[in-house]
Amino acid sequence: MDHLRDHHNPEFSQTPQDLIEAKEDYGRNCSSNPTMGDIINRRFSRRGFIGGSLAVAAIATTVSPLALVAADRAHAETRPAFDFDEIEAGVDETHHVANGYDSDILLRWGDKVFADSPDFDPLKQSAAAQEKLFGYNNDYVGFIPLEGNPDHGLLVVNHEYTNAELMFPNFAHIGKKVEDGKEEDAVIMGDHTQELVDIEMAAHGGTIIEVRKVGGKWQPVLDGKFNRRLTAKTEMTVSGPAAGHDRLKTNEDPTGTKVFGTINNCAGGVTAWGTWLMAEENINNYFSGELKQDHPEYAAYERYGIPGGEFKWAAFYDRFDIAKEPNEANRFGWVVEVDPFNPSSKPVKRTALGRFKHEGCESVVNKDGRVVVYCGDDERFDYVYKFVTAGKFNPDDRAANMTLLDNGTLHVAKFSEDGTVEWMPLIHGQGPLTAENGFASQADVVVHTRLAADLLGATKMDRPEDVQPNPGTGKVYCMLTNNSKRKDEQVDKANPRAKNKFGHIIEITETDGDFASTKSTWEVLLKCGDPDVAEVGASFSTATTKNGWFGMPDNCAIDADGRLWVATDGNNEKATGRTDGIWAVETEGEMRGTSKLFFRVPVGAEMCGPCFNPTSDTFFVAVQHPGDAGLPTFETPATRWPDFKDGMPPRPSVVAITKAGGGKIA
Repeated sequence: MDHLRDHHNPEFSQTPQDLIEAKEDYGRNCSSNPTMGDIINRRFSRRGFIGGSLAVAAIATTVSPLALVAADRAHAETRPAFDFDEIEAGVDETHHVANGYDSDILLRWGDKVFADSPDFDPLKQSAAAQEKLFGYNNDYVGFIPLEGNPDHGLLVVNHEYTNAELMFPNFAHIGKKVEDGKEEDAVIMGDHTQELVDIEMAAHGGTIIEVRKVGGKWQPVLDGKFNRRLTAKTEMTVSGPAAGHDRLKTNEDPTGTKVFGTINNCAGGVTAWGTWLMAEENINNYFSGELKQDHPEYAAYERYGIPGGEFKWAAFYDRFDIAKEPNEANRFGWVVEVDPFNPSSKPVKRTALGRFKHEGCESVVNKDGRVVVYCGDDERFDYVYKFVTAGKFNPDDRAANMTLLDNGTLHVAKFSEDGTVEWMPLIHGQGPLTAENGFASQADVVVHTRLAADLLGATKMDRPEDVQPNPGTGKVYCMLTNNSKRKDEQVDKANPRAKNKFGHIIEITETDGDFASTKSTWEVLLKCGDPDVAEVGASFSTATTKNGWFGMPDNCAIDADGRLWVATDGNNEKATGRTDGIWAVETEGEMRGTSKLFFRVPVGAEMCGPCFNPTSDTFFVAVQHPGDAGLPTFETPATRWPDFKDGMPPRPSVVAITKAGGGKIA
């Protein structure tokens, strides 16, 4: 998940991560497949507003005053699903939660994971210490109960990437640079050393840590027998169609079945059998070097943006130099399955689920027992996928479930203007996926999933991120963060803005509640942005307050009552006057399309990891890269959240939200 700012607006300063993401979020899909904007326009230009109901009509210049009055009356007569006092949107140095709720810092970058972990000293960091401490930029958070106890379990947390300028003292400084012929202030990065790179690699990956509620407050259990750190050097195995394939073989691993490390783990998931799914996203940024145009991987690497070259790991590790190890990049970009109950087990890269920039991998047990995993490919103009297992989940045989994700069918979505979704199978030998088109086996299909989906004519989406199924309703929510590459000629009634900065949410209804269905229907749940600005064309309901609208939907969660909670990434403080946060979104009845602000992050941070415990009386959220605003360095961050101590840098953290006095959230 990228924390996206407007990289082309000169009034906004450019942090090092801004520059990475401006280059990264390019949109490399050059196929002629239709975009989601094209399809929304063709469909809704003749179908009207969301749901076809005035009660949930879009706030736009086309809505009559009488329609607004009717909507207000309908909302006033309808009981909302969420019962909390909305907080005020804004920007400051700390976090905020709705009145009547406690928000406690549970884990910070550098906190101990084991009983023998060293104390965190930001001035004397080392890779050896970091391997025993909570990693950086916590993203996905999952909770796995121990013995069914909602107040005692394992917290599994992804560590997506590192911000060297905020992590390391005396590394970055504020200087001058020339951009488009104009000199401007900028954060100038220092020279990387192997020691610094090793610390970065140790801060990547993920953490498994036992947590429990004591006296109403959550705390880590440092002597928990399942506690574990995964890093960019942890040994992992490869399974599924690509295991042992020539495209995965390297000098270090001639078998093509053993990989060291996992990187850029964004969102993820927890399976019904209690394993943790880590989604590798922007892996291209870790690779440097150059391939010759006649190399067999050249075209595919162009499609995946490899090499990105932003991290300097290749200067010290040949495997990240594609000129020296051209296949190493094919070993990343997968879903990694981890058994949190076996600390000595090797995580497994499940290649049957395809290789792309996975934002997440949320799963659901279908009514026929098969397991369905949904994923978004987080780049402009890329696709939405789902994987349907061949075998069925067995609640009485965990060992059998451990290989479910190795066999099944990967599908990519094609959205049609008639409101249907076709889930097209990506199977070698079917349609254009043949040797003549570069796919000699199913291994080629999953290694080069993007190219295969291009050939099938999948719908080009506006940065699909989390894709979350609701097991109780048969609906699936797809977060489309934004697409600022939309051209002027693509402006239409449903997307009345060039350089769409705010994104939207698609609601998919799987036929008869069958998540394995190959034909579904879809609606636009929300078009995001400020509804008071007519040209934005947002479609929040009329009951949404000035604090309730949001932009850039990213992660989401479904609670025990089937309600939707949305986390955002990219509410640029200067452009919107608000930070990222968590919004509760109504999806049913007359209140559909109404949103309320529940929690917001400190300045410069991104909202990640919304996750409930089974009884929904604890809400775990992740605050990523706090202080990353303006011209941030270790010495001059935008905030020193959450410690607020001189000399202590801002620290990405997991926050546990509970209701004061106990009870269900909202």
